[in-house]
Amino acid sequence: MNWHAIRAIYRFEMARTWRTPLQSIVSPVLSTSLYFVVFGAAIGSRMQAIDGVPYGAFIVPGLIMLSLLTQSIANASFAIYFPKFTGTIYELLSAPVAWWEVVIAYVGAAATKSILLGLIILATAALFVPLQIAHPFWMLLFLVLTATTFSLFGFIIGIWADGFEKLQVIPLLIVTPLAFLGGSFYSIEMLPPVWRTVTLFNPVVYLISGFRWSFYNIADVSLGVSLGMTLVFLTACIAIVGWIFRTGYRLKN
Repeated sequence: MNWHAIRAIYRFEMARTWRTPLQSIVSPVLSTSLYFVVFGAAIGSRMQAIDGVPYGAFIVPGLIMLSLLTQSIANASFAIYFPKFTGTIYELLSAPVAWWEVVIAYVGAAATKSILLGLIILATAALFVPLQIAHPFWMLLFLVLTATTFSLFGFIIGIWADGFEKLQVIPLLIVTPLAFLGGSFYSIEMLPPVWRTVTLFNPVVYLISGFRWSFYNIADVSLGVSLGMTLVFLTACIAIVGWIFRTGYRLKN
């Protein structure tokens, strides 16, 4: 394992975050804080509790997950697309670095940024709504697994995209709607039976459900199913990335 190469790429990507703190950290935190103010403090105070949890507190795991998904994808997709755009990817491909070492570095940096952002948003949420974390270990585990999985997914998007506009297509048109319809602001138990069944085909439901369980001991699906589905998504992303590097799919254009 070439730890020197991994560390060099990782530090380079993390340094880019500290050079643009307004875009990388402040902007997503402020955007999510608006949700806490509007839905948590203003509207939440007028709504009934869900399974004994105040509405403002109930939506916190979903909002953190929403931010985690979008930021993980954005960080990883731009990180690998930019070398393709500038042509420096050829230097990376010709260097004595294995493909999994490249992936570990890029995905590790993107996941680290997203996890830090998620923790900052969690601390910010405590200023607006009452919070409790029943299972800190499981909360951190879902945070890490989700950030890693969607950073890998973002890495795949960055390789697939052949223009800056394509970096936003899947996050805006697919991932964000799935997050909103995956129980970020409500429990799927509140839906009619038919729509509840349809919602179970939404993969984000399992991420949000497991993450919310770690806070309040309430979930739309069991913890085992949530964890299992998360690991399935992670494994699928790893397999796709491996196939990309073995075949050279869109790595050089």
